[in-house]
Amino acid sequence: MPDIEVSQQLESGLPRAGHESGDPSTGSDVIGVGEYRYRVTGDNWGNLPDGWFYKEATAVAVDADDRVYVFNRGTSPMIVFDTDGNMIDHWGEGIFSNPHGVSVAPDGNLWCVDNGDNTVRKMSPSGELLMTLGEPNKPAPKMSGTPFSVPTHVAVDPSSGNFYVADGYSNASVHKFNPDGELIKTWGESGTNPGQFNIVHNIATDSEGWVYVADRENHRIQKFSPDGEFQTQWVNMSRTAALYIDTRGDEDLIYVGEYFSGISSNDVGTELGPRITIMNTGGEIVARVGLEAYGEQVGRFFSPHGIAVDSRGDIYVAEVSHSDYGRGWNIDHELRSMQKLVKL
Repeated sequence: MPDIEVSQQLESGLPRAGHESGDPSTGSDVIGVGEYRYRVTGDNWGNLPDGWFYKEATAVAVDADDRVYVFNRGTSPMIVFDTDGNMIDHWGEGIFSNPHGVSVAPDGNLWCVDNGDNTVRKMSPSGELLMTLGEPNKPAPKMSGTPFSVPTHVAVDPSSGNFYVADGYSNASVHKFNPDGELIKTWGESGTNPGQFNIVHNIATDSEGWVYVADRENHRIQKFSPDGEFQTQWVNMSRTAALYIDTRGDEDLIYVGEYFSGISSNDVGTELGPRITIMNTGGEIVARVGLEAYGEQVGRFFSPHGIAVDSRGDIYVAEVSHSDYGRGWNIDHELRSMQKLVKL
């Protein structure tokens, strides 16, 4: 294992903002500062037919044509929108037990992770089943390191086609597969040391093939070589749940969705999440969006569980608002779980 390097995030001069005005009581729908200013939707994003609902959106992905795929636990598991929020397709009924993660492969197909039946499925953009990994409803023993025990997400290396499965809720593992779905290797174990995990919740690769893991309950991002060798970790974060790497610009940008890390009685604490952090691959924070605690107010988040960015730089955030908040509250409406942040 190489020497441990802990990247210290920038504290001075860091672009930080909740609302542009700095006062959420104003009702402003603009958040962020500098190059990273966004207008937020406020309500659930996406125009659903009458009678349809998300219940909660768990993940979101955007393909090369800017089609937006929202994986959710409502009327239809996969709902496809254009960037204006118009529904253009839907599929997945009768296939998925408990949608959790979705990602777009370089070939345009989608990897869909179902943590209800412990499977990872490769789907075409129109919903055709192309490959299934794992035997439905037959999970591996907990912490066995064997695929799969409540998996969470998939990342694909664009140069090789190899892909990585975060096997995170009942395992503490990353599994590397070749494009044909053959297991190459597994790494990781339970713990708090470098290379260990406490909920491998999300995973992504950058343009050079480095692998990044959102180690949620260890409040960090870990970076690995394609062979699973630990490189560095970025700490001083909240509960790192969502992860997306945009490789289209001059430099790769990492978008991290973080859960609230305070306690339920402290719903006015600041800089504890939930929020979106934007970083470069050197671990430097270039912007943070969201300052206040959780809530339905415009410019706040509940639980950013999935994140994606389109070619314009707009951010899509899927949140497990029902699981984390709504089912425990005495409310008569569906909490917002799908937001769009339009870059200004």
